[in-house]
Amino acid sequence: MAAPNNRRTSPSTATKASKVLADHNSTKAEKAAAGSALSQAGGSKGQTSKQAAAQASTVLANSKSTKAEKAAAASTLAQTPKRANKK
Repeated sequence: MAAPNNRRTSPSTATKASKVLADHNSTKAEKAAAGSALSQAGGSKGQTSKQAAAQASTVLANSKSTKAEKAAAASTLAQTPKRANKK
């Protein structure tokens, strides 16, 4: 079972994520990563879903993604639930 992750999106990354969402040239994956990052800003206790993590990974691997898009994707991945160590 995954342990909760208490990380939150920083205000500067949240600003970048909002710009990604407003950009009509952003792809669905980029917007999904940005939306996930925004949903975990401030006092939110949200966790990144497996689907959002996969889309964020796609954004990071895309050489055409902007710095803002990659920042939102990295924030999303940083907030995935921690995996429990199997012993």
